[in-house]
Amino acid sequence: MKFDMEQASHSEVYKLLIGLIAPRPIALITSMDKEGRLNAAPFSAFNYFCTDPPIIGVGVANRPDQAFVPKDTARNIRRTGEFVVNIVTEDIAEKMNICAVDFPPEMNELDIAGFTTAPSVVVKTPRIAEAHAALECREHTTLEIGRSRIILGRVVAIYVEDRYVDPAGPYIKAEELHAVGRMNGLGNYVRTRDAFVKIPRLSYEEWKKRQA
Repeated sequence: MKFDMEQASHSEVYKLLIGLIAPRPIALITSMDKEGRLNAAPFSAFNYFCTDPPIIGVGVANRPDQAFVPKDTARNIRRTGEFVVNIVTEDIAEKMNICAVDFPPEMNELDIAGFTTAPSVVVKTPRIAEAHAALECREHTTLEIGRSRIILGRVVAIYVEDRYVDPAGPYIKAEELHAVGRMNGLGNYVRTRDAFVKIPRLSYEEWKKRQA
C-alpha cells in the first residue's frame, strides 16, 4: 500500500509513523509548574540528537481536544525552563502507563502511580526515585510546529545507579538495565531482556579485509 501524507488525516499519519518508527525509547518526564506542583507523563517521541553539547529532543503534541493548548509537560517546561527524563525499564513500565492517563489537573500522577521522588543534582525538578537512571535537563529551545511542540533540552546532569555503570567507559550496562521500547499505538511494547544482538561497527580497513 502507498499513503500520500499530504492527503492523509492526522490520525492516519500518527498510526503509520508510530508503527514504523519503532521501537522508541520512552521518556517519563517529571516537570514542575511555577507553584511547585509536580507532573509526570511519558513520551515516546524521544531521542538524543547530539553530544557536544548534549541535547535530547521530545515531541509533545497539544491537547487533542484543543488545537493550540499545550499539555502540562510542555507548559511547565516553557515556564520553568527545566525537566527530568526518567528512563523507563521493565520494572516501572506499569506505573509509567498509569502516568499516561489524562488525569484532571488537581490529581498527581506520581502519587496515583505509586512513585516517589528524589532530589535532582542540578535542576529543581526532582527525579523519580524508582527509575534507575535519569537525565536532568534545561530547556534549550522549544519549536512550535502545527499541533505539536518539539522541546530540545540540554542535559546538565545524569543519574545512574552504580550497578548499571561500567566505570571503564564509563559504559551503561544496557543489557542489565532492561529498558523497554514503545511500538505501535495498540499498547504494544518490547523488552530488551535477552534480546541483544552484537553487530560491531567496522572500520574501513576491516571492511576491506572482508572483501578480500
